[in-house]
Parts: sequence; structure tokens; C-alpha cells
Amino acid sequence: MPDADGAGPRRDAAPSIALVGNPNCGKTALFNALTGARQKVANYAGVTVERKEGMFVSPAGTRVTVIDLPGTYSLRARSPDEAVTRDVVLGRRGDAEIPDAIVCVADATRLQLTLRLVLEIKKLGLPVVLALNMIDEAEQQGIAVDAAELSAALGLPVVPTVAIRKDGITPLLAQLDRTLRLAEAEGLAPTPSRCGWSEPSAHDLRDYHREVEAILARSVARPPGAHAATRRIDRILLHPAAGLPILLALLFVMFQAVFSWARLPMEGIDALLSLLKGAIEAGLADGPLRSLLTDGVIGGVGSVVIFLPQILVLFLFIQILEDSGYMARAAFLLDKMMGGVGLHGRAFIPLLSSFACAVPGIMAARTIENRTDRIATIMIAPLMTCSARLPVYTLIIAAFVPHRAVLGGWVGLPGLVLFALYAVGILSGLLIAFVLKHTVLTGAREPLLMELPAYRWPRPRNVLLGLYERGRAFLTRAGTTIFALMVVVWALASFPAAPDGATMPAIHYSIAGMIGHALEPLLAPIGFTWQIAVALVPGMAAREVAVGVLGTIYALSDSGGGEGLRASLAGVLAQSWGLPTALSFLMWYVFAPQCIATLGVVRRELNSVWWPVAMFAGLISLAYAASFVTFRAATLLLGG
Repeated sequence: MPDADGAGPRRDAAPSIALVGNPNCGKTALFNALTGARQKVANYAGVTVERKEGMFVSPAGTRVTVIDLPGTYSLRARSPDEAVTRDVVLGRRGDAEIPDAIVCVADATRLQLTLRLVLEIKKLGLPVVLALNMIDEAEQQGIAVDAAELSAALGLPVVPTVAIRKDGITPLLAQLDRTLRLAEAEGLAPTPSRCGWSEPSAHDLRDYHREVEAILARSVARPPGAHAATRRIDRILLHPAAGLPILLALLFVMFQAVFSWARLPMEGIDALLSLLKGAIEAGLADGPLRSLLTDGVIGGVGSVVIFLPQILVLFLFIQILEDSGYMARAAFLLDKMMGGVGLHGRAFIPLLSSFACAVPGIMAARTIENRTDRIATIMIAPLMTCSARLPVYTLIIAAFVPHRAVLGGWVGLPGLVLFALYAVGILSGLLIAFVLKHTVLTGAREPLLMELPAYRWPRPRNVLLGLYERGRAFLTRAGTTIFALMVVVWALASFPAAPDGATMPAIHYSIAGMIGHALEPLLAPIGFTWQIAVALVPGMAAREVAVGVLGTIYALSDSGGGEGLRASLAGVLAQSWGLPTALSFLMWYVFAPQCIATLGVVRRELNSVWWPVAMFAGLISLAYAASFVTFRAATLLLGG
């Protein structure tokens, strides 16, 4: 409940501190170090798009609540994520209290913009501690920061930290104890009356700039060659002619690696699943339980789990590129191209996040200041190929694309096809953005302004932690959502049993068979079978579920020329589908918005029912049209 003067709800049990700072200053890494929480730590602006909260116990035994707020350059809040930070520290959000103290987190190698923010926050009247993060990197670059002089100039405690080291935050913990104890002793209750704030004028900003320059001159000494290595690398990677081809080459290598590096572990998982299936068949008599385990669980969930190595390889590359600082450069490289279709260069980061999942990608669009640019980015985010599509793509590619080298023998054909599918999604998204920005979402395009982080060697711990979290999320999804759906699908595909004298497999007489045959006339013009129709319905919950459903359906129908229960799913599809159907199915998955969670987050982010309805109707129509054209053209050229 709010208190009498309008502050947000107060927690009497524990004082709270808020972490505030510029994007990419190490705020989330410090949050992880304080709370032990496993959070995403990425080396590009905009990774923190929501408030995150955790707890830690200080050296004095005090339980402290920590709030990790989105990165911001000023309390003026020019984008939705910056508005979250402003509203929390000013007590304008009914779901959050004003923090008892603020920790301003600064990249010690780049202090200028953070110090301007510190000067703004000082005027709120709250206790403030400045954490000089990445102080080890500053020392390696020869940058000398006099913490005592900086503290005297700012009039607040300044503590050097190294958030990625086990003992790198010990001085900060001690200082927080002192700050919170002093605030309590002096009765400095955080209330809106003490947090009076007005947006700084242009005159105020000039004054801040002059004050920051004077403080830096007194407290920071930089060698002549500071950031020289970063500038040398940028001369190549950001070169107008060479930069974009290098980016495309990196992406191309990434997609090749998805197939080549993951092949052996996938074969290992397949062998284990085959052994498990054989053991179950040998140990259980024929009946419903055996069918559930072999056809429902192994045939369904197992056909999804086998793609885990490919997903991990994809995210290994993404994690390394993020941690190295290259992703922000990619946004600048693509700014001109995206500007040609009316998008902001900052849209690259949300769209890149959508390759993992459209949900965090759409949420990351909060970093885009202009509303029409933000809506256009959100509307095309589902066209970026998320990791849930990867099992579908690789299944069809494995079934219909031979493993052979092309282009002189150094490029694998499966990787080339996968790269082409990603490219179709990206180019289609850009085309749709062009149409939207020249029709319903018109408006002047704003220039891209983004601070480029220094290049850093990716931290192995961060990379491994990111892969662990991605793998755990995938397996959790496979073991919960997909498992539950597979049990339901197995039941629908197994009951009722075939009548006496039936001449077809039992699944044709089941509830699933009835549903599939009822939908088949609607989908026949695009080449889809009744089995595909059954897979599309639960696939609305999660795209990769379609792979498991196909595994269950074909295992029960034994429609792979008599070998459906023993051959791999890819082999069964190769025997059951024609190439035109396979190509049509791929086109459907490039465009169709088969993800309820995505539509839900669009509704929440844009506070409108109209936009998710428009997204669903538009993309489902586009998917049907693309599949129809693909199927008809492929049938004409290749035959059925």
C-alpha cells in the first residue's frame, strides 16, 4: 500500500538499493555478483529492459534488496526503458518503492557520460555511491583514476570494483553498510518530497558538461594511446567497404557451424534415444504404456531434444559476439541499410535478440525512442528466425538436402540452405518494415546515437553460463510444455481405437486423425498432409512442438514404408513427403506467427489489442500465400 505522501509500497524488512548507470557499464554483472542471480550479461546497450530484483546479506548482517534498473544516460528518459529507471528512483511507479540508496555504476574506462548522470541523481537528495566498475581494465589501459579526488569533487563515496572477480566487490559491500547505516541514523527517509526533480534544461546540460570536464581533469589521467587497440580494430571492422562483408561472413560461418559442429553430438543423442527405445520395447509388453513411452515421449520429446547441440552452437557464436563488443558495431554497420527501409539502426539489437526468441526481442525494442520506429521493429521481430524454428528447419533440411559440399568444396549445402532461410526472414522483415513506414507508421527518421564499448575478450565464465542457461531453458521447455503436449497428442492419436476390420493404421480413426482430416481440405492447396495439419494446432503454443508431434504421428501411423517405428523422423519424412511439400512447409515456418507468447507480449508492450491481431492476420495470410506460391512453383518445376 502507498504511504501517506504518495510513495510506493514500503518494505520494512529490508532496505533497498537501486543500480543505475549507462548501458553497458557492467550493472548486470554487479547485480549478479551481489545477489548470486544468474542473469544475462551482454556487451551491448539495451540488454536490461526490465527491472530485476534480488537480495544479499551485507558484511554487517543486513538483508538488502537490490534493484537492477535499465541503462540510461539521463533522467530525462527519451525511451520507455529509461522511463522505468526515472520513475523508480522518483517514486512514480505504484509497484516499486523509492530506493533507500542509489549505486551509480560507471565503466572506469569511460567516465564522462556516467558522471553527468551522477550529477543529476545527486540532486534527488538520496544517498549515492559511485561504483567504479571495470577498474582493472582501466589500469590495463594505463588510465589512472584517483578515487579519493573523484570522491571529494563529487561529494559522495567512490569505490573501485571488479564485478567479475570473487573479491572485486568487497569494498563496495562495506561502503553500502556505512551508507545505509548513516541514512538510517540521520533519518533520511526516501520520499517524493525529498526527490524533487525537474527535467534539466539545455543550460543545465551545458553546466553539467563543464562540471564533468573539470572533475575529469582533476581526477583522471589518460595515456595518449588509450583505446588505441579498439580504434585500430574499428578501422577494419567499421570500414565502409569491408565492414558489411565481414559481418555477413561471420554470420555465414555461424550457420555452417550449426550443422558441422553439432553433427557428432546429435548422432550421440540419437544413439542414446535408440538404445532407450530398444530397452523399453524389450522390457515392456505391447500396450498403451509402451506406446506412450516409445511413440509419445521418445518419438515426440526425443525428436526435439536431439536438436539441442545445434541450438547451443548458434548461441555460442551469439554470446561470443555480444561479449566481445562487436554487436554494437553491427548495429552501426546495418544502420544505413535499415535506414533505407525506414528503420532506426538501434532496431538491430532487438531484432538480433529475436533470433533467440521474439519475446525478449520485442521487449528490447523499448530502447528505441521513436514510437513508430518501435512499433515497426516489433511487428517484424517474429520474422527473425528464433531458436524454436531451428529444430523445424534442420529436420526438413536433414530429410531433403544432401550433405555435400558446394562452391568449390568448402561450403556445406545444408548450412547454405539454413543461411538462405534466415536471409528470407530478414529480407521479408525489411520489406514489411518499408511498407509499414511508408503507410501506417510514417514519421521522420532519427539519427543513430550509440556509445561503442571497447573490445574485450569474451569471459569464458559468461559464455559458459549463457550456454548453460540456454540449454537449461530448452530442456525445461522440452520436459514441461513439450512433454505435456506430446502426452495429449499421443492420447488424441491413440484413442479411440481402430474398429474391427479396419484396413488403415489406428491413428486414422483417432481424434487426432479426425482433426487432421477435417483441416486437410483447407491446407491441401499448399501441399500439407493431414499429419501436418495435426502438427500445426499444438504448434501454436511453441513452434518446435510441431517436430515432436510429427514424430509421434508418424511413429503411430507407421507411414514410412513399413519402417516408421525404426527409421529416423527425417528418413520417414523423406519417404512420405514430396520436395514441394517440404519447401512449402519451410515457407510456412518462415512467416507464420505460431507463438502465443509472442502475441501476448506485443499486446502488453503496445497496450493495444489491434496490433497483435494485425500481426497474426497479416503474417498468417503471408505464410499461406508464400506456401501456396512455393508449392505450386515447385510442383510445376520438380513434379509432385
